[in-house]
Amino acid sequence: MARSRPVDPRLLRAVPQARRSVVGLGVAGVLQGVATVCAAFAVGALVTAVVHGDDLVGPITFLALAFGARAALAYAVERTAATAGVAVSGALRVRLLGTWLERPAETWLDPAVGTTLAAQGCTAVETYVTRYLPALVHASVVPVLAVGALFVVDWPSAVIVVLTLPLLPLFAALIGRTTQEATERRWAALQGLSGHFVDVVRGLPTLVAYGRGTRQVATVRSVSERHREETMATLRLSFLSSAALELLATLSVALVAVTVGLRLAAGDLDLLPGLVAILLAPEAYWPIRRVGAEFHAAADGAQALDRIMDELDADAAVPTRIPGSGVVLHQVGYRYPGDDSEVLRDLTLTAGGGLTVVTGASGSGKTTLLELVAGLRTPTAGTVDAAPAHLVTQRPFLMPGSVRENLQLVAAGPMAPDRLWEALRRVGLDGAVAGMPRGLDTRLGDDGFGLSAGQRARLAVARAVLSDRPVVLLDEPTAHLDSEGVQTIHAVITALAADRTVIATTHRPELVAVADRHVVLEDLRAAR
Repeated sequence: MARSRPVDPRLLRAVPQARRSVVGLGVAGVLQGVATVCAAFAVGALVTAVVHGDDLVGPITFLALAFGARAALAYAVERTAATAGVAVSGALRVRLLGTWLERPAETWLDPAVGTTLAAQGCTAVETYVTRYLPALVHASVVPVLAVGALFVVDWPSAVIVVLTLPLLPLFAALIGRTTQEATERRWAALQGLSGHFVDVVRGLPTLVAYGRGTRQVATVRSVSERHREETMATLRLSFLSSAALELLATLSVALVAVTVGLRLAAGDLDLLPGLVAILLAPEAYWPIRRVGAEFHAAADGAQALDRIMDELDADAAVPTRIPGSGVVLHQVGYRYPGDDSEVLRDLTLTAGGGLTVVTGASGSGKTTLLELVAGLRTPTAGTVDAAPAHLVTQRPFLMPGSVRENLQLVAAGPMAPDRLWEALRRVGLDGAVAGMPRGLDTRLGDDGFGLSAGQRARLAVARAVLSDRPVVLLDEPTAHLDSEGVQTIHAVITALAADRTVIATTHRPELVAVADRHVVLEDLRAAR
């Protein structure tokens, strides 16, 4: 269960923008409290002047200044909170993705959970920052100033407020606990919906090809309905909380108004203090009611923030990176999480440049070896020391976007078009890209839709050519190529190995023949 706290201190440590925003909102909250008290005195003074027939210029000027200050401060708070919300959610998303990329693969969240957290989760935090934090700051300052002013002008009214005010946060906490549980159920339903939807979309061509596409409609409808039910349950609790707080505040203010009215009628209280007391009493309750309402509006953000902070704080082993372009494995062993059988055992390898080819039967751990070198996995035995590596997987990642954007993923900024075309020429893909409607700016679909399997493989190798990483890892780079394409990619691999450390897995003897080192992996699972 998520830990419920007003402001998570981990957010303030992780995102500097949040610290500046909280400080700015705190200062604005104090000024808003002062302006609220001044406005109450200004209204009371104006009404008293009208009743007694006094000069109205002074009270009207005072009232205009007080309300003008409140309006300006409200604008400043809204603007600061909105700017901070966008900055904080964006910074959290960058930190979260960067943290995951630095960790071994076995520590990653389930893809559906991670996608939901990085997308909807970070977006929900924006509401938490823009609405809940300003309300919380306001509730921390305004009631204190209002009660202090009440003690000055009419202490019996202040006593009533002090005795009844704690009831609001008490009821808000009781209802909020139930809301928190409902929000967790809603968040789990959202993760299930998003994960299933992504799986269906990615597998839709296969489902349609086998005539099973329409059967997924009922499944998506069922998951969506579960998410709708959890959302409506959360909203019902939110409305219940607002109604309960509104009722308590109304009764409390009415109690103050009745006591003030009786004392005014009896002549025990002057008009000005009585009016100020009646005006200030609602101001003491309203910020706390708003916190309760905004908490429910930002409940998703609070839930997501807690999970994001847990991810950022989680300890995970990061592989050691050594200077230069070398790779050193010493008595490395590896077991998959939850599996007692070893994939690799006592593997020792030193590669300080040139081409190292790894062969072995399917399932012998070739891909696992590359993932260990790339830092995507942590060995269960031994050590892995490796310089920064660029990994080309059997199914390379291609994002929805242009050919240019997919090539430039390896760079921090734009690359010269001549350099991109040269990389494409080396892998034999320049002609195909030149024949596309917009050349380098031709957009590809999800997972490289629009390219054949062989073209996707060539594009991934071209990206490795453009990378500045001293180590290049290639997992079956020619698996989807014809004989001509195999020769082209082998020539590229040989050229890369001239000034970098290249480790490639393959089943092709042609690549083994030109290797500087040849490692044969035994299938330990088959040997059991």
